[in-house]
Amino acid sequence: MKEIAVEKAVGTILAHDLTQIIPGEYKGPKFKKGHVITANDIPLLLSMGKKHLYVMEMNDTDVHEDEAAQRIASKAAGENIALSTPSEGKIELTAEVTGLLKIDRYRLFKLVAQDEIMFATIHENTVVKKGQKLAGTRIIPLFVPEEIMKKAESVFSDGPIIEIVPLKEMKVGVVTTGSEVYSGLIKDAFGPVLVTKFGALGSKVEKQLFADDDENMIADCINQLVDEGMDIIGITGGMSVDPDDRTPSGIRRAGGDVISYGAPVLPGAMFMLSYIGKVPVVGLPGCVMYSRTSIFDLIVPRLLAGERITKEDINMLAHGGLCLNCENCTYPVCGFGKA
Repeated sequence: MKEIAVEKAVGTILAHDLTQIIPGEYKGPKFKKGHVITANDIPLLLSMGKKHLYVMEMNDTDVHEDEAAQRIASKAAGENIALSTPSEGKIELTAEVTGLLKIDRYRLFKLVAQDEIMFATIHENTVVKKGQKLAGTRIIPLFVPEEIMKKAESVFSDGPIIEIVPLKEMKVGVVTTGSEVYSGLIKDAFGPVLVTKFGALGSKVEKQLFADDDENMIADCINQLVDEGMDIIGITGGMSVDPDDRTPSGIRRAGGDVISYGAPVLPGAMFMLSYIGKVPVVGLPGCVMYSRTSIFDLIVPRLLAGERITKEDINMLAHGGLCLNCENCTYPVCGFGKA
């Protein structure tokens, strides 16, 4: 930028905000950074005591902050994301639907490795609601050279870096294990919890079966639900290492391809994920029943979004996998499950 006399500033671009003070009436910004000085502005500027201004020097190929933000945001945003109009050089990205937020973090980091580009998001793998703010972007200076913009836009050569995947409405089958429930000694309390939890994610528990602590019976129940067309199956009870807990072996006997038995998450360490064909079969530890937030909230929404979870995905939950059991739970606006 350079200093210039006010009378010679017509057509130049203001490099900073200018405040106007009218004693007893007004104090606030009169001219904003980026304003193009006109002849009509000169008398007012002089009345504000401004004899000189700092103005921007730019090349014909430089890109203004509003245009730059629009170009970045429009290429970064994928399915089901809306863009605001530019405001002071910034554009916000919001959710058009309820679903699972996915972000290509590697390319996000590559984008902001350029000092002139700013792009900030909330954490990925968060279930977001329609209208929720997801990200904001702008450039740091008022203008950037076109070559900077082209370098930034090259990050999007493989497509957008942020999108929302709608949660599928899945048919849920539940197998509740345990001799105490199967024999009627105690009433099942886990099933109703899953009805509520799956319902909140847009899916419905279609059928619940009960099995004794017998791996063959557990396997038969699982296979029955698969044969009846369930999209996802949750197994409750018997997930610890006690000798009488037969749920893990029952899942294996049913043909489950076990991805992980155990997760670096508290609450949720005894979680099991397996697949029978394309059907996820999840062994849910007791903490899912009594904890406000648990491994269920970190994995099940991703399954309902159609994602096939790997062992590496589960291992990566270690960083952020400790729930602090806050008295006033604010999940997902907290660190639980956030890498």
